[in-house]
Amino acid sequence: MSIEKVKNYFSQWGMENHVLELDHPSATVQEAAEALHTEGKRIAKSMSFLVEDRPILVIFAGDARVDNHKYKQRFHQKASMIKHDDVERLIGHPVGGVCPFAIKPGVDVFLDESLKRFDTVFPACGTANSAIELTIPELEQYSHAKEWVDVSKDWQENV
Repeated sequence: MSIEKVKNYFSQWGMENHVLELDHPSATVQEAAEALHTEGKRIAKSMSFLVEDRPILVIFAGDARVDNHKYKQRFHQKASMIKHDDVERLIGHPVGGVCPFAIKPGVDVFLDESLKRFDTVFPACGTANSAIELTIPELEQYSHAKEWVDVSKDWQENV
């Protein structure tokens, strides 16, 4: 199970007990916000794309959307999300539980600027009913993020 992979991943930092297994689904931003009793914008959603046929993850705030113009400027191609049926094979977690932890080798992780306005955020942990609360420095560390990017829109009015 993906959550066990993620808990094992976090065990190297003694953080495995911080992984939350929720009684309610958390596959969408809205579901996660309700299950965690927080604002949707604090949900760190993981979106998977193909860049030159290589899978990447971009982690966004829950209220951010992909800005196609910014994405193309940064990655030099149009945003192309990985097809639903290919996500688990390419990333290592099923849709609804995609997260930047315990992923397949070679998947680069990018953190979007929309996350920087929060002290803590809630990314998923491999299943459609899991999460962990992390500070932004912890998210950087545990995700092994390659870099921060600015490829989003629509969140600025929610600052």
